[in-house]
Amino acid sequence: MLGNMWASLAMSLVLLLTGGIVAQVKNPSRTLVVNGRTAQAAVVQINGKDYVDLQALASITNSSLAFRGERIILTLPLSDVGTSAPASPIPPEPPPTEASFSQDFMKAGIEEIALMREWASPLAYAIQNGYPITEQWVAGYREQAANGLRLASVAAKTEADRKALQLLSNEFESVREWSSKLVEARRSMDTAKYAMSAGALQSDPLSQKIIACGRFLGSMLGSGTFEDNSSCH
Repeated sequence: MLGNMWASLAMSLVLLLTGGIVAQVKNPSRTLVVNGRTAQAAVVQINGKDYVDLQALASITNSSLAFRGERIILTLPLSDVGTSAPASPIPPEPPPTEASFSQDFMKAGIEEIALMREWASPLAYAIQNGYPITEQWVAGYREQAANGLRLASVAAKTEADRKALQLLSNEFESVREWSSKLVEARRSMDTAKYAMSAGALQSDPLSQKIIACGRFLGSMLGSGTFEDNSSCH
């Protein structure tokens, strides 16, 4: 764009210098600013259009000006015509180390924890309040959590990802065992003990194990590095 502007200015001055324009000419006093550089320059106004003297333009822009016969040669600095060296590309983000989680796995792992919580919480609420539950109803939550675990498995790239995936799988199996146990208890009408006491379900050893592991997994994934915990085994 800047090169086109210089070409237009040069052509205009060529016409002036060769007498190719016959028009109403005015010479107002103007201050010329080019790329932040300010200087006094003679400006010629012809038919309402402004033209600047080439000598002044060359001086302001640190350009060279030459006259060769019928040719006027204005050479601009390289940086002014867009030929400067391209900016260095932004280096890609370094890959995660084997001791840290990949971003995709962290996201998939946290989503899987949420899916297992969505599976366990409604089931616990239904049992504690004596609501009817069916295997078909529970299966919907189980399949969502199973799909989330598959996505986490696909996202696992580093050694830390794979180790954490094993803990997620262990938690999934614990929730599935716990869920099946409660569905069977509801089928045999053996859930009254959970409804009679608000803390009866939480005091169940398997329930406590699931809660402890879930809390640990959430904290571990948030830290970005793998740790182990006995509650997830």
